[in-house]
Amino acid sequence: MATVQPGSFLTLHYRLAGPAGDIINTFDDKPATLSLGSGELSPALEQRLLGLEEGARAVFDIPAGDAFGERKVDMVQRVARKLLDALGDPAERYAVGEVVQFPTPDGQGSYAGAVREVHEDGSVLFDFNHPLASQPVTFEVLVIGVL
Repeated sequence: MATVQPGSFLTLHYRLAGPAGDIINTFDDKPATLSLGSGELSPALEQRLLGLEEGARAVFDIPAGDAFGERKVDMVQRVARKLLDALGDPAERYAVGEVVQFPTPDGQGSYAGAVREVHEDGSVLFDFNHPLASQPVTFEVLVIGVL
């Protein structure tokens, strides 16, 4: 039976939950496919998958900060309306709690920021920390296939 190794291509169901409940849960939908080492999961989560066999189901309780690091104050940034207009739709309106995708500087990927405050001047305070940074995480997984 195939086991998860570094670089494995996986089909799996997984659930990530913090103290407030589920953040991601694929058990009620299509399974996820991913390649270990590609950055789709944090290194701490990938490490826990290593050695699992096809068909294995496991639940890992990960201590605060281990899964997605500690919250960083400098990852909370105010973005000027002029820059938001240049990066997207000038008619866009932002709401507290909304998650906004930004292009990486090389244009090859994206990263997300959660809206924390919308200011009268149009600028927006974004939190670019992972939503589970500095929190304990439950990671549940069912390994369906390993290539």
